[in-house]
Amino acid sequence: MTRIDHTSRRLIVAASVATCAALLAGCTSEADGTTTATSTTASTSTSTSTSAPPAQVRSATPRLALTYAGGILVVDAESLSLVGQSTLDGFNRLNPAGDERHVIVSTADGFRVLDTGTWSEAHGDHSHHYTAAPALTDITFDAAKPGHVVRHAGRTVLFDDGTGRIESFDAAGLAGGKPETSTFTTPHPHHGVAVELADGGLITTIGDEKSRTGIVVLDAARNEVTRNEQCPGLHGEAVAAGEAVAFGCQDGLLIYRDGAITKVTSPDPYGRIGNQAGSEESTVVLGDYKSDPNADLERPQRVSLTNTVTGELRLVDLGTSYTFRSLGRGAFGEALVLGTDGKLHVLDPTSGAVLRTVPVIDPWTEPQEWQTARPALFVQGFTAYVTDPATNRIHAVDYEKGQVTTTAELPHSPDEITGVRG
Repeated sequence: MTRIDHTSRRLIVAASVATCAALLAGCTSEADGTTTATSTTASTSTSTSTSAPPAQVRSATPRLALTYAGGILVVDAESLSLVGQSTLDGFNRLNPAGDERHVIVSTADGFRVLDTGTWSEAHGDHSHHYTAAPALTDITFDAAKPGHVVRHAGRTVLFDDGTGRIESFDAAGLAGGKPETSTFTTPHPHHGVAVELADGGLITTIGDEKSRTGIVVLDAARNEVTRNEQCPGLHGEAVAAGEAVAFGCQDGLLIYRDGAITKVTSPDPYGRIGNQAGSEESTVVLGDYKSDPNADLERPQRVSLTNTVTGELRLVDLGTSYTFRSLGRGAFGEALVLGTDGKLHVLDPTSGAVLRTVPVIDPWTEPQEWQTARPALFVQGFTAYVTDPATNRIHAVDYEKGQVTTTAELPHSPDEITGVRG
């Protein structure tokens, strides 16, 4: 794909977003503005404070949520100014809920729902968009040990590692409170994951407290369709174009596509792919790649690019290490990797060619414990967001133009990051 193609498609996407924003605002408009870099921290509104009635705005308000030791920050995704803060103890993890408004927070007691404070409301022939102070809601999905959260085909699926219970729902229902859910429980509790398909089918992992060995595919009535147990140490999932779903193994991947499961074998006897990032714009799945089974903490420098149609697995040497929070996908399926060299590496997912590298932060070293904060990558639209716990900063990067566009200081050291489009 050429740069001209990317530019043309970017204009089309921008025009579509502008049209949607105009519809949300009852066909009103306002002049575009340019965000300049800032290190000023905006005033904070907490989830327990009293706020004025929601103010109508003229366009969608994308926001980011970031955990820190003791709570969650919510910032404006365009200006990076702080708009809200909620206190929450413990080690918490974040995932978009799927409705571009709420965020699922994995806590010690279950899955809690954070409202980022931006939503739309319809009145007759017009729609209006409002913002308010972000807050943790009373909506909770019970779980003994909250695990993976997966969004696909309009459904959000929660996996409870402690019981093997799978709970799925339509995220649009969160606007009215806790939505109706459907449940399924695996034969044995394990650190697993599940994906609900467009036809109502379900793919879930096979495992127990000691091991994970593969996946099973169920139809909408939860009858078994097919399974594959040739995936030792299964971990992680990603959905690619054509509803291909990839699951990582210690020796490659399992790919479900068009009703069949295919095993893709790593070029090394031990070639672990435990974290993946997919895109509906690409048939290729980006994954990590570790080849030393004896390493206490392997710091790999190669990433994997696996074609879910042909089964081809390509390894790309970045010349720098990265971590499980370093993988992302661009608007057109670009493979993005945040290296410990402090640079954002943008790869062509088909050829593996490095399109560009963007200096963002200072070089850093992966901490020994996986729960310890380290720089993290989150991609939304044409912007890659990079956190820097060492400096309490967040950076917005235009990964196509290859430049940092905005930087802001945060009141706390950031850990996990996710976002919503508003």
